[in-house]
Amino acid sequence: MVSLKGNHIYLRALEPEDLNFVHKVENDISLWHLSDTQTPYSRFLIEKYLENAQQDIFEAKQLRLAICTNENNTIGLIDVFDFNIKNKRAGIGILIQDESDRHKGYGKEALELLINYCFKTLHLHQVYANILEYNEASLKLFENNGFKKIGLKKDWSFDGNQFLNEYILQRIND
Repeated sequence: MVSLKGNHIYLRALEPEDLNFVHKVENDISLWHLSDTQTPYSRFLIEKYLENAQQDIFEAKQLRLAICTNENNTIGLIDVFDFNIKNKRAGIGILIQDESDRHKGYGKEALELLINYCFKTLHLHQVYANILEYNEASLKLFENNGFKKIGLKKDWSFDGNQFLNEYILQRIND
């Protein structure tokens, strides 16, 4: 079994105690563009989501893990979505919630752990990510982890004022 523990962080399943953290992330308007969210989520809905978060990835077709520092502070979330076992592929998304925790290598380490899990445990052939064209930090993070830009989706997302382009990046397991 592949370890979900790195040098500075570890990944773990969501727990009921994550209610406040997930509620804060899902209701942070500045982050809504990452998930195409347009409305706030109630604590009740987040609680129900957490109750079902333990569903097997083969059934739910997605997996959300908490990113925690070795001091047990939850700092972000990392997702496997659109899990497609037949074609052996899935999407990956990552979020480090607080800006003060960004640019410290936590995202890089979390992404490396999840990619390793996807390839060695889930036996996927490829993983992909969708990243807005202006999000240079995320583009750099994924490209430094072996992802290649394979296309640009023009006018893909509307932020309320303008249409934005989005790259699709892909990493194939050699």
